[in-house]
Amino acid sequence: MASGAPQESHQRAGGTEETLDFLDAFLRDFPAPPGPESPVPWTAPGVALSREEVPGELTELVRRFLESRSAPPVLAAALAHAAVSLVLQTDLSEFSKPPGHEEEEEEDDKDPVTCLDARALARILFTQLWDVCSRWQEHASPTAGTPQRQWLVSAHAIRNTRRKMEDRHVSLLAFNQLFGLTDATDRAYFAVFDGHGGVDAAQFAATHVHANAARQPQLSTDPAGALREAFRLTDEMFLRKAKRERLQSGTTGVCALIVGSTLHVAWLGDSQVILVQQGQAVKLMEPHRPERQDERERIEALGGFVSYVDCWRVNGTLAVSRAIGDVLQKPYVSGEADAASRELTGCEDYLLLACDGFFDFVPAQEVTGLVQNHLARQQGCGLHVAEELVATAREQGSRDNITVLVVFLRDPRDLLEGRLQGAGDSPVAPSQPEALVAPRS
Repeated sequence: MASGAPQESHQRAGGTEETLDFLDAFLRDFPAPPGPESPVPWTAPGVALSREEVPGELTELVRRFLESRSAPPVLAAALAHAAVSLVLQTDLSEFSKPPGHEEEEEEDDKDPVTCLDARALARILFTQLWDVCSRWQEHASPTAGTPQRQWLVSAHAIRNTRRKMEDRHVSLLAFNQLFGLTDATDRAYFAVFDGHGGVDAAQFAATHVHANAARQPQLSTDPAGALREAFRLTDEMFLRKAKRERLQSGTTGVCALIVGSTLHVAWLGDSQVILVQQGQAVKLMEPHRPERQDERERIEALGGFVSYVDCWRVNGTLAVSRAIGDVLQKPYVSGEADAASRELTGCEDYLLLACDGFFDFVPAQEVTGLVQNHLARQQGCGLHVAEELVATAREQGSRDNITVLVVFLRDPRDLLEGRLQGAGDSPVAPSQPEALVAPRS
């Protein structure tokens, strides 16, 4: 079954009337802040959170809640930022949670982690959200800093024949508003995470990579570097969580951050992103697999090995050589991401981010033809293009979880009109080193 319905998102500025309509409806449903014993309309993110996890987890909690209530995206992002900021300004020590036996057994930890009560934090977060909504309704506060461009996004994900759905994907069209960034540069963020050994690592990455990136001082000067650092920090955070909670899962991941007219991508493992430009798929990255010569040499230099067990695997276990998590395979499975950047000229068609459940069964050279044929049948509507791509991967033999996210960089109707004279699949264009920042390991 689908874990994420296809969605077509036209990002618009949230006008005052639209803002007030939402705030009126919210305050009708919640006429007063919750009392000490009254329930709150969401589930806390676990039992305990470390201090470093609080910003990302609370942001994700309130963002998802507002999304479920169909809040205008820009308004939802601004409300989430305002509410979380108020929580972070309080003395969080009052939410400290006594250590459990797991923490007490970590004898080799020189600096034991102070965990906070997630349920208490979830309660105060809703109180702060209610306060913000009440004040904004009273003063008709407009949403600050709306994005300058519209986005069309189609996303679809299925569990397929696997027992569990371990993929996660993220689409943040109002990135600046979500994190209170006030400069004049538009930013939008998209990501796909493919978990293995459980969903915990993928869910953690889908919550924290973008939150960590937003807090990097170099975000405005070196966005690709900020993404790489965000992956590294997220891996370190999850490893600490994994040790506390005895988790062994891991996740590959790929993300794209569009900053003004520049595309920045970062990745770990074999989830991939391609850029389609004038009908040709442009290769932006090389997946991290154990059979890559440089990856094999890195693993062997650390004392590990690469062997063939139905496919090439690290220490006979994992088929990817870089990932967030996988605590039992560190450092052989690295948490260091690669990154690349590319200037966008305006002639780009779309981005496609997907997990290996898609790319192992649908080669990049087939993507452009599939998308073009879909747009032709749908008269230029891109609403269900990700759904059709997922179905194609399944028809061609994929049994894995499948996630596809398509970000149109031009109106798909324009793409259709521009291709009417030339049908058929387009070959994959070679990488263009002069347009890319070389990946760094």
